[in-house]
Amino acid sequence: MSEEPSAVQSQSRESEPVPAYSWYALGVLVLVYVLNFIDRQILSILANDIKADLGVDDAYLGFLYGTAFAIFYALFGIPLGRLADSWKRVRLMTLGLGLWSAMTAFSGFARDAATLSVARIGVGVGEATASPSAYSLISDWFPARLRATALAIYSSGLYIGGGVSLAIGGVIVDGWNKAYPAGDPVFGLAGWQAAFIAVGLPGLLLALWVASLREPVRGAIDGLTTAEDPHPFRGFVRELYTIIPGFTFLGAAARGWKSLLLNIVVLITALAVARGLTVILGSGEGVILGSLGDAIGFAFPPITDQWLLLAIGYYAVFCWAAALRVRDYPTFALTWGSPAFLCTILGYGTVAFMAYSASYWGAPYAERTFEGVSKTSLGFFLGGGGAVGGFLGVVLGGRLADVLLERTPSGRVWVILFGLLSPIPFAVIQYTTESWTLFIVLNVVVGALAASALGAAAATSQSLVLPRMRGTATATFFLATTLVGLALGPYLAGYVSAASGGDLSRGVLATLWITPIGLILLLAAIRLVPKAAATIAERAQAAGEVPL
Repeated sequence: MSEEPSAVQSQSRESEPVPAYSWYALGVLVLVYVLNFIDRQILSILANDIKADLGVDDAYLGFLYGTAFAIFYALFGIPLGRLADSWKRVRLMTLGLGLWSAMTAFSGFARDAATLSVARIGVGVGEATASPSAYSLISDWFPARLRATALAIYSSGLYIGGGVSLAIGGVIVDGWNKAYPAGDPVFGLAGWQAAFIAVGLPGLLLALWVASLREPVRGAIDGLTTAEDPHPFRGFVRELYTIIPGFTFLGAAARGWKSLLLNIVVLITALAVARGLTVILGSGEGVILGSLGDAIGFAFPPITDQWLLLAIGYYAVFCWAAALRVRDYPTFALTWGSPAFLCTILGYGTVAFMAYSASYWGAPYAERTFEGVSKTSLGFFLGGGGAVGGFLGVVLGGRLADVLLERTPSGRVWVILFGLLSPIPFAVIQYTTESWTLFIVLNVVVGALAASALGAAAATSQSLVLPRMRGTATATFFLATTLVGLALGPYLAGYVSAASGGDLSRGVLATLWITPIGLILLLAAIRLVPKAAATIAERAQAAGEVPL
């Protein structure tokens, strides 16, 4: 429930200076996001070593970085986003940070592809707590006039962490392999395993610092103070049940036989599409269904893990959205029922589709293409350049988005469109050049241009909902970046590479096909967002929202 602010209250709060504590707390959140992406992105510099030790191909490496992480990150982001809307966000982030740090360290003890996949799934679940909590906290620490800037500063942790991970990973692997060329004599760990452990353990200490942050009053800065939910975990459990296959049938049945029938049809259709993609792409059999079939004595049609997890993921998202429509129609109306919101998040999802592919495959590509470059040098120059480019791009892009918003209601969306189109010519040159120096320079340029869209997209998604809906809106936003960008982009680049004999240049550039789709979505958002942002309260009340 929410309360509409008066014009005087809103203007007063907008003009007040931002307290120093808000900037301090933002700094801590940036450190959390830095570690978030160190733990996530370090897989890039370790990819070739993992490929050699575990005997996997590029398609699996894309699956490990993308789908295995993304599906669980996205799906658990739904109930955790709901929990961020009803519980203490600082506590939630603290627990999540501890979990993903422990699972990153556990990745270092993996001896096979299955164990490493399970560990990365755990990292995905833990990291799902971070951004729904952080976006909601930042929206309560900073006024609307500075929100895109603050969210962009927070998002800079993505690029700093991604860059630092390459540098740290390169140093650790080179140093470890030099000291123990046959593996650690005590635990038998290879350099890539030591790297996972080294970056995972510090997160447990950072969690103690995060726990000391003060929880802001939800919605107060917008004059929309929202009372605390007396039963915060009820909504979390309900959301959790809506995304677990099996329990989803019970939820659908409770809404009537038509809902149950539709639910079953959607699941069968999703699995049929997954089976079709397995046959068409020649992806082979997956471990998950094969293991399940062996356990129960039944032979399932072979579906590769990539497409099986995506099918389950999209089905679970459908179940959640269908349940949200019945349980909280105002939130559904302002997110899933809003063409402006959907065009914005899906449009940015196409940016993420290409950006995740380029950032993940950059290090493996450079290591295979430019002979004589050590992991340490590769990590330093590629990671450092990526961090600088990403940081400058996201911060300047966020600031530009706020400035353009003052001139035109669709100003932020224009920045997203810029982030989609501007990196393309530079990326084509980067992944076809034979010059190591030019590759490194263009890595900075491409990273900066692509990063410029993130703060604008995040702030736009937050600006289209009420304060009490921000955690859920963030989770929905990340469904687009993960289920469209992260779960598909890196895998498809890896698949094309594996199918073409390890040609990563062809694999990465193959992701550019999604550009026209993103262009159409963002042009639609430019037209739709201004009216949607101006009618939030009216549309929420029309959908059944009752002001306090």
